[in-house]
This record gives sequence, C-alpha cells and structure tokens, in this order.
Amino acid sequence: MCSYIVKKAALAGSAKGPKGWMTIDTANIYYDHPYHAPFDHALNIDFINEANGGRERVALELSPAPPASSSRRSWLRSRPARRSTGSRAPVRITTRRLT
Repeated sequence: MCSYIVKKAALAGSAKGPKGWMTIDTANIYYDHPYHAPFDHALNIDFINEANGGRERVALELSPAPPASSSRRSWLRSRPARRSTGSRAPVRITTRRLT
C-alpha cells in the first residue's frame, strides 16, 4: 500500500464519524489511491484525533481535477445545489493540482 502524505496540519474542530461526533486535531492531506471513490488517484483528507491515538477517522476522497470534457466553471455549475443549512455560513473549499 502506498501513502503519499503531502501535509499534516494541526487544527481544532469536530467531525461526524461512524460512532457519532468526535473531536479532531489533525488533518492528513495526501494524493493516493482512494479506498472507495471511482478514481485511479484522489486527493485524500483524513481528519483524526491524534491526541487519542488516531484510531478513528473521517475521510474525504476528492477527484483530482474536473472532468476533461468540460471547463471547471461549467463542471461546478452542473453540481446539485446545496441545501440551506439554516444560519450556518457556507463552506468554501478550494483545491490546487499537486505537482
């Protein structure tokens, strides 16, 4: 199994995992083979609580780039609209291609 950890970032927050909400203090960000997403490679982000041994995680597997057949802007427009989350501020995620 290969693991290309590019960045290990300290943070403070909470994430909802299979056992419910958990405190997180670390994000491992890497480009590797995804476990579930249908891509050869993916930008993966694992949120863990390293202070508690990092046994539980919440994982993201993101496509490395928009589909080649469309521009990024039209690809983003084709995504389903997000539901309103009440009074929460919208979250904006930006990505860069890793070289």
